[in-house]
Amino acid sequence: MKKVVLLLTILCSALINAQGTKKNLITKKVSKAPKIDGVLDDEAWINTDVAKDFVMFRPESGTPENQNQRTEVRVVYDDDAIYFGAYLYDDKPEEIPSQLADRDNFGTVDWFGVMINPNNDSQNDTEFFVQVTGNQADAKSNAYNEDFSWSAVWQSQVSVVSDGWIVEIKIPYSALRFSNQEVQTWGLNFHRHFRQNRYQYTWNFIDRTKGFIQQYAGTLSGIQNITPPTRLSFSPYGSSTFNSYDDEDTFDNSIGLDVKYGISESFTLDATLIPDFGQTAFDDVVLNLGPFEQQYQEQRPFFTEGTELFSKGNMFYSRRVGNTPINYYDEDDLDENEELIKNPDKVNMVNAVKISGRTKDGLGIGFFNAITERTNAKIRNTTNNEIREVLTEPLANYNVLVIDQQFNKNSSVSLVNTSVLREGSVRDANVTGLLYTLVNKKNTHYIDGSAKMSSIRENGNINNGYFFDTSIGKHAGKWQYEVGYQMADDSYDINDLGFLYFNNYEEVYWNGSYRIFEPTKKFNSYRFNTWGQLDYRQSDGAYTDNHFGIGFNATTVKQFSFGGNINGKVGNVYDYYEPRVENRFYKDNARVNFNAWISSDFSKKFAIDLYAFYGTRINESRNYRELNFEPRYRFSDKLNIIYRFNIKYGTNEKGWVNELDNAEIIFGNRDTKTITNSISGKYNFNVKSGLGLTFRHYWSPIKYDNQFFLLEENGTLSNSEYSDNHDINYNIWNLDLNYSWQFAPGSQLVALYRNSIFNEDNQSKLKFGENLTNLFEQPKQNNLSLKLIYYIDYNNAKGLFKKKNS
Repeated sequence: MKKVVLLLTILCSALINAQGTKKNLITKKVSKAPKIDGVLDDEAWINTDVAKDFVMFRPESGTPENQNQRTEVRVVYDDDAIYFGAYLYDDKPEEIPSQLADRDNFGTVDWFGVMINPNNDSQNDTEFFVQVTGNQADAKSNAYNEDFSWSAVWQSQVSVVSDGWIVEIKIPYSALRFSNQEVQTWGLNFHRHFRQNRYQYTWNFIDRTKGFIQQYAGTLSGIQNITPPTRLSFSPYGSSTFNSYDDEDTFDNSIGLDVKYGISESFTLDATLIPDFGQTAFDDVVLNLGPFEQQYQEQRPFFTEGTELFSKGNMFYSRRVGNTPINYYDEDDLDENEELIKNPDKVNMVNAVKISGRTKDGLGIGFFNAITERTNAKIRNTTNNEIREVLTEPLANYNVLVIDQQFNKNSSVSLVNTSVLREGSVRDANVTGLLYTLVNKKNTHYIDGSAKMSSIRENGNINNGYFFDTSIGKHAGKWQYEVGYQMADDSYDINDLGFLYFNNYEEVYWNGSYRIFEPTKKFNSYRFNTWGQLDYRQSDGAYTDNHFGIGFNATTVKQFSFGGNINGKVGNVYDYYEPRVENRFYKDNARVNFNAWISSDFSKKFAIDLYAFYGTRINESRNYRELNFEPRYRFSDKLNIIYRFNIKYGTNEKGWVNELDNAEIIFGNRDTKTITNSISGKYNFNVKSGLGLTFRHYWSPIKYDNQFFLLEENGTLSNSEYSDNHDINYNIWNLDLNYSWQFAPGSQLVALYRNSIFNEDNQSKLKFGENLTNLFEQPKQNNLSLKLIYYIDYNNAKGLFKKKNS
């Protein structure tokens, strides 16, 4: 018995030591590159080192792979690219999930991933994924972000064979960033994912209990005497658009150019000249009754691709560039004999440039610049027909500069500056932030935070504001926690190029959690968490708010996920934002909320997400209810449809409705309802072309009581004689039908049809069917567009010209 225990101890010790050691794969240079056809019969693959003996990443940690589902990978290189050949064994290849999807999207499908870190800094990976269908995905990742908006041009081919499937990959050096050294060692890891049971294996062991994935890469050695090529590509594009609205038809053609140039082995310049954003997706617009601006996701490709540096510190909200003019003309400012004949709600962008990259020593630099043109509103005098122009947005220059130094393979310090310079003296803005993330050597504890300053110059006056936050915590092991403090004074303002809901606050917050990393008999994972915060006004220290909660979520071994939480506010809270007047507040009661959700196995043909919420104010007949129902059905590997239904109710909700000339603030008591129906479907002919449909109808009727209230100085409400109709009936209808075809690497043809309707009136008592009839009586906007993008790589074009000349 003692011998058995001793043997087990030795085996466990050997396994732990093996898992803690970085694996190394030796590559070799070949004179003839392998053909990317999904067949490993090329001479280049003979007598190469093999990456094997994968271990489980999740749900267990370190369990060896099954022999009949083992993975073997080979790597070679030449003067142009690095090549990967992977044999992914599977004893039942006919049962491998193979749902088709668009590029950078993962359906119900097995996949293989290559994680490369040419600088071997343990912090920044470039990821390339190939699915069993042949679909590609790529991303840049670090400890806090995985950016699939980044895209490169590379080749891959898949073949399914009798005992598994094979992947061949060619990644041109133009898709990577690495130093020009004679002998190089790269960070490297491979991932293999089985969709049916969610098992995921990696070549080099990853300890999920601490640290970051990038820190557990193995190494690739043997790379010598390669010179990074000229990284230069062009993407010219042309588009034609037909638009019809309220019996007015317009037709427009445009051309433009995107340029990508490698300034050095580490830094890349991206530029868009004469940009065309006509085919960006619809925003999910909602009725906003609150005091804060609504934030929407960026849809324009130039602003979503390769932005990992610019997102640091949350100081750059790219929707500000080309958004509503700063002095957008209000119809209430018109004289009685005037009418608006032109009032653009968007500013045209002239061009934009971004430079970004990171050196081998961990220094990351990002620079962004965009210029928008002058924008005018036109006003006609109805008496004499004279037309005058009003400048609503001057010529403007937007800038972002990021300097980020990484060190110790887990820490960083960053300097971020954003500025907006407008022609004349209308309004200029400048924001500077110092950010830090410091992690101990064991990757168990950290301290992070930032200090920021905003400076607004407007009409000759300068107003400076300040922000600070810091937190300490433990992010390793089953028990994790964080404690932090954050403040912004009443002058802090980043909204010229950033996004900030409100300022003038102080907040103390904390959270803690317990989770498992190894599955049990019933659960693959589960987690308990709790959190809390206390809020005060920064200017005078007045108490304003609190929030506490406890939650749970889990995933069973059969891939059924569920969870929920209880949260709320204790005692009276004081809202200084809803009154819309400085130093006024609304005194509100305590609140308690309950919510729960379930999510079934998405690998099944039919799956469902369900979410329910209930909230109520203490000592009041005021409550909130929400139900979100989201079934999806996969008819085949080519066709998938998702339906979403969301309904929200609010009863006896108190809220701001008006401010009178005598400075009296009027509140109303309202019942709210929001119903959203949406359908999204995709039919993929193959991994290169597909037909997509997106439909959304959003309806929000708001009904106010006849009794309105006056907000008193102590934050309470008293009856008011004020009377007016503030009912709202708000509708948005969007339909988006598109066909896309990637006819060559990096080149795409997109045909798009759009139909949209918007209406806002006060007929909030209409029933659902009556409301639709009323909506369809409004003017409809129909849009049909065709856009062609063609990718030209300088190195390939140069080679073609040489062949023709010879």
